[in-house]
Amino acid sequence: MTLRARMTIIAAIAVAFAVVLAAIATYVLVRHQLLGEVDGALRGRARAAARFDSRFAPTGPLPSFPGAPTERLGGAGGYLQIITANGAVTRPPSTSVRLPVTDAMKAVAAGTRPEYFSDADVGGTHVRILTAPLGRDTAVQVVRPLDEVDRTLGRLRLILIVIVAAGITLAALLGAAVTRAVLAPVRRLTGAAEEVSQTLDLSHRIASASDDEIGRLAASFNRMLEALEQSVGAQRQLVADASHELRTPLASMRVNIELLERQPDLPPGDRERLFATTIEQLDEMTTLVAEILELARGDERGLELQPIRFDEVVVDAVERARRDTPDVDLVAVLEPTLVRGAPSRLARAVGNLLDNAAKWSPAGGKVEIVLAGGELVVRDHGPGIAAEDLPHVFDRFYRTRTARGRPGTGLGLAIVRQVAEAHGGFVTVENADDGGAVFRLRVPQLRHPRRAPRTAS
Repeated sequence: MTLRARMTIIAAIAVAFAVVLAAIATYVLVRHQLLGEVDGALRGRARAAARFDSRFAPTGPLPSFPGAPTERLGGAGGYLQIITANGAVTRPPSTSVRLPVTDAMKAVAAGTRPEYFSDADVGGTHVRILTAPLGRDTAVQVVRPLDEVDRTLGRLRLILIVIVAAGITLAALLGAAVTRAVLAPVRRLTGAAEEVSQTLDLSHRIASASDDEIGRLAASFNRMLEALEQSVGAQRQLVADASHELRTPLASMRVNIELLERQPDLPPGDRERLFATTIEQLDEMTTLVAEILELARGDERGLELQPIRFDEVVVDAVERARRDTPDVDLVAVLEPTLVRGAPSRLARAVGNLLDNAAKWSPAGGKVEIVLAGGELVVRDHGPGIAAEDLPHVFDRFYRTRTARGRPGTGLGLAIVRQVAEAHGGFVTVENADDGGAVFRLRVPQLRHPRRAPRTAS
């Protein structure tokens, strides 16, 4: 069963329930009102009989009984019968219909029970009976046929049945129309999802101007498509860039290997240079592949973050950089800093910043590393970065003109930005006033450990 059908049925059932309850309530109220009028008339007739009590002789016939009926059971005016506590009955002259006498009615005559109303069938006629005490162990029974009431209630039942049936039918039709209108945005959303799944066109969007739940759902769907489109575009760009970057070292290695194969009599010096060049290109490819895998891994969601000491991560990275670049002086002043992060990813980002700074520092130059307030600052004293290159230094495979003659893949700083954003932070770069580049990596802190800053020596 479709959602539309379920909603239509539920709406029809709800309306039907309400209509039936309203019909029942109407019937009960009308019946109560009609019987109330009958009961009032019966009480008035009983009071008239009570005024006759002084002339009543319970052991003989009544010479003059007030209000002798002219219709069977008295019609709308009512019908009287006097009973005693022992069950004796006295009726008006020229009347022959005997009303039922029960123990409860005798109890009213005996004065042990108050007056009460009851319904009965007397000679095939539905009647309403009031039994009320009259005095001296007697009671009066006042009867009125309910033919008119029954006819009125019968017509009312028929009218209510028609109204209930029409209400349920109308509720089903209106429910179907309303459900169709309400679910129209859902149908559009479903159609868009099916179209995207069939065509793989992530540029498709759903137009929605409403601000209700359906509108927010459509907006969320559009944001999801936008994020997927950006992710797929980034993956395609990464594959294209990686293919382009791998093509050059692969072609160069192929040429060197073919040269070694075709000219086995090369001088030993030339052969050794070719071997060294090939090994260097293999190392470059290995580094490039590793960094591409790092970027691809960084695109995955769900990093397992844990509280770590960022300053200790920086200390380890500084020590590795000193071993790899002994001709550069790395000076670090680190404030104890607690963050929530992935240690290996942060270590890679810090290492890339230090490698970049060391690469652009002259021999004997100095790289300054400061960690304070949750921000890591890495400053070198190299030539700095050209103004046109500053906006692009964190792009994948981007290399400045001055960097193209140096070793590197153009992925190191892209990895730094990716790690920073994965931790809810950011990285920036600017040129120092007195020369060199200044990189700032910020990761949200948890709290400040109460310890003094230390210098990594």
